[in-house]
Amino acid sequence: MRQVGHQLSVSTRGAGLYDVTPEIDAWLAGQAVHDGLLTVFIRHTSASLVIQENADPDVLRDLDAFFARLAPESTSLYRHNAEGPDDMPAHIRSALTQSQINVPVSGGRMALGAWQAIYVFEHRAAPHTRRLALHLIGE
Repeated sequence: MRQVGHQLSVSTRGAGLYDVTPEIDAWLAGQAVHDGLLTVFIRHTSASLVIQENADPDVLRDLDAFFARLAPESTSLYRHNAEGPDDMPAHIRSALTQSQINVPVSGGRMALGAWQAIYVFEHRAAPHTRRLALHLIGE
């Protein structure tokens, strides 16, 4: 059994979904693990991770728009406004999604479905650098 970890930095340009599958694939290809489990963890509370469709960009736009309606930016709805009107909604959106995902590894590759990709879901309006912790265990 082998375990290996890695840190991945992702630059966002503001709110939206950012496909990180190619960067994770590239790292995974250099590891000597054929079958196992990959954990991806985002080290932030105002961004999250999702596995979502990668074929039709309207899915991502609709998902982003839905969360904007679900937790709108407002200084009157929330007590926590110290970092701007987008901060508390970002925390709510993050709480409703995931900070960690697990993906099986088979044949040295992530066993994602044909139309799946891993996305950093940036919930803040301004650009950020988000850090992902990758942990791979397997043989």
